Amino acid sequence: MTTTEDHRFPAPLAAAMAVRLKRIGEDDVDFEPYDSFLSAEETTDWFQAWTGNDEVTGDEFRVFGQDGSGGYVAFWLARAGRELVEQPVVFLGSEGETGVVAQDLAAFLWLLADGYGPCEAVAPHAPDPDWTPRLDNDLAAIAERFGADRRASVAEIIAQAAREFPAFDDTIMELCR
Repeated sequence: MTTTEDHRFPAPLAAAMAVRLKRIGEDDVDFEPYDSFLSAEETTDWFQAWTGNDEVTGDEFRVFGQDGSGGYVAFWLARAGRELVEQPVVFLGSEGETGVVAQDLAAFLWLLADGYGPCEAVAPHAPDPDWTPRLDNDLAAIAERFGADRRASVAEIIAQAAREFPAFDDTIMELCR
């Protein structure tokens, strides 16, 4: 990402993040969206600190939110030549947790609609069998509008992402020093 690149969210993400901002503190979802992508400089500074590696840039990430402990949520530009909304959504936690949350934005929207955040999606044993999803009707309407064909259960969204990107953790850990 260059310093002159547009930091605005694609329309589906902007719509969902506007709703999520209103929900902070009202639900049990540990996800705090930003109002725009982090700059290239901020992303590089974070990724170098997170990996302990001054040789990486973080150019393959578009960070758009965090959890309460400071773990970042981002698009991972893993699919060459594909639109941003078609890229996987990943979580890189403040304690070194990593995981692919959803295969793309549409799947991520359904995850949010069903009451899950990125941190909850990559937690061990996700989805938590004791979790009682709380459908968010506003987020469900956004997910329906922008990704009706991607509707799936939380468990299936998480499983699909893990199947498609099984080496994400190894890929990231290879960059750590």
